[in-house]
Amino acid sequence: MRFATIALTACAAGVATLAFAATPSPLGPPPASGAGLPEGQCMILRDVGNHTVVDKNTLLVEAVGKNRGLYRFTMTNGCLASAISSDPIGMSQVSRGGVICKPRDVTLHARSGLCAVDSIARLAPEEVAALPRKLKP
Repeated sequence: MRFATIALTACAAGVATLAFAATPSPLGPPPASGAGLPEGQCMILRDVGNHTVVDKNTLLVEAVGKNRGLYRFTMTNGCLASAISSDPIGMSQVSRGGVICKPRDVTLHARSGLCAVDSIARLAPEEVAALPRKLKP
């Protein structure tokens, strides 16, 4: 009987995981691979504030300063799968001057290792307003 209970519990957990994985992101589809920020919207590394882990491939980062706003970083390697929003996420500048415009300008470090940044986009004020409270950094 104990084996049947464990098997049933494992099956229920698997179904719940599939349902969670099939849930569409509240942000919609990610930007095109390699997409970066236009000249006037680039963020500066020193202006990085809070962050929120949305899913295994999506991180929302709040920026303060000149280019204040909410930025979406999309990864390709699922490096955020074991991360939660209270985990520290490291950012290393690859470009000169700490300016982040393109995915190749920054490297993210999560609990599980290096994150391969695929795209960066600044959310419009309407998109930020439509986010559920738990996703706002």
